Amino acid sequence: MKSFDLVEPGTLEEAVALLDPEDAGVRVLAGGTALMLMMKARLFQPARLISLRRLDGVMRGVREDGRGGLRIGALTTLVELERSALVAATFPVLTGALRTLSNVRIRNVATLGGHLAHGDPHMDLPPILVAIGARVRTVGPIGERWIDMADLITGYYQLAIARDELIVEVHVPAQPANVFTSYAKYAALSADDWPSVGVAVWCRTAGGRIADARVAVSAATDRPMRVSGAEAALVGAEATEAAFARAGDAAAQEVEPLADIRGSAAYKREMVRVHVRRALAAALHAPSRLAR
Repeated sequence: MKSFDLVEPGTLEEAVALLDPEDAGVRVLAGGTALMLMMKARLFQPARLISLRRLDGVMRGVREDGRGGLRIGALTTLVELERSALVAATFPVLTGALRTLSNVRIRNVATLGGHLAHGDPHMDLPPILVAIGARVRTVGPIGERWIDMADLITGYYQLAIARDELIVEVHVPAQPANVFTSYAKYAALSADDWPSVGVAVWCRTAGGRIADARVAVSAATDRPMRVSGAEAALVGAEATEAAFARAGDAAAQEVEPLADIRGSAAYKREMVRVHVRRALAAALHAPSRLAR
């Protein structure tokens, strides 16, 4: 491994100033769970690592936003999210997903910001955050901006974040009444491996029918994505197994699965069909209300 500089800025402003959009060898170090593996495999050889471990304030912890939603600092570890009473009370779908995300050794170190900034399409939290309408706040040399979670990951390991921007926090908005959600995934290799498919669903009911729906698929695809055909199949329908099956069929037809060691494209397409149906059944037949 080549030698490199390690710098530890004390403020967010200092960290941003150290970023160099013209030098691919400059990277930010948060939890380092993915970056260290890439360095050991010599897939990435840094010239400079900018450690964020000294940063504090809004970049750490879970806070209420005063309107029923949450603001989560980018340096909050995944185990802190998993154990947060605020997250469990407001967005239990996140707590449930975190319990089976990788393993506890990774969750003890990995951060929410690093999880999102890595851009791997197999990650568990992005489809859930897409489904519940989360946004990401970034800061760069020209100021801050908000990015909808649905727009954050644009392709395989590709982000809508500039090389001189940092993720500062994630905002999860309050949910309307009668909203139910769930997350279903399947790992073809080991239980703590990346999933072969992940499906997050969000449904609002009114008058005994599904009034609005969001279906987000990941792992089988090159990025977390909403599946409009499945959503259209649900809106106006009763919450029945037949409606869930139609949504699963629509999702399987719409996605373009990627083949890898976790399954062929045809296999993943079928897993999308199955897990859209399962996620909907879990949300609407054994619902967990998001808004308390």
